[in-house]
Amino acid sequence: MDNEWVRRYRVKINEIIVVEGKEDTKALHRIADCDTIETNGSAVNEETLNKVRLALERRGVIIFTDPDYPGEKIRKTIDRAVPGCKHAFLPREQAIDRKKGKIGVEHASNEDLILALGNIRTPGMEAREEISKDDLLYAGLIAGPDSKQRREAIGQYLKIGYANGKQLHKRLIQFRISKAEFIEALESITRKEE
Repeated sequence: MDNEWVRRYRVKINEIIVVEGKEDTKALHRIADCDTIETNGSAVNEETLNKVRLALERRGVIIFTDPDYPGEKIRKTIDRAVPGCKHAFLPREQAIDRKKGKIGVEHASNEDLILALGNIRTPGMEAREEISKDDLLYAGLIAGPDSKQRREAIGQYLKIGYANGKQLHKRLIQFRISKAEFIEALESITRKEE
């Protein structure tokens, strides 16, 4: 995506975006007029949680953390303490600085950032037709030789990020992924595997 296009069609994001650090904020400012709250590490303190609570009450919140263990830890901490936030996910391969081997939102291209923010997920109270843990097991997403890769692929397809088996089940329910969407995603990743 060309930088001229980004400058010409900058989007305004009303919600406040929770990111890990200053470089993430700079990356988002390349593509959008937005405000951020920086956690400055995975040990999210009460002051930061209070800012997130106020932001959720006043404008809404989008959690957009790195697709790695510390990023997931931050996401879970905030989600537990401040339920009702929206979530943006970036696939791991789109967040890698190939030269330095580092992972982070700040390493994503403008196009990938725009796509991630265009596919925001909002948690719901319950799924329409709940996907069971047996469904995950039968689909080879838990306890199989390629289960990690399949979970990564389905998380990317459904735009809910990578998760272990337990967290994947929780996210499918949390983001109201229907059984039909789940089956469509499985069929798509199976076709790619063949």
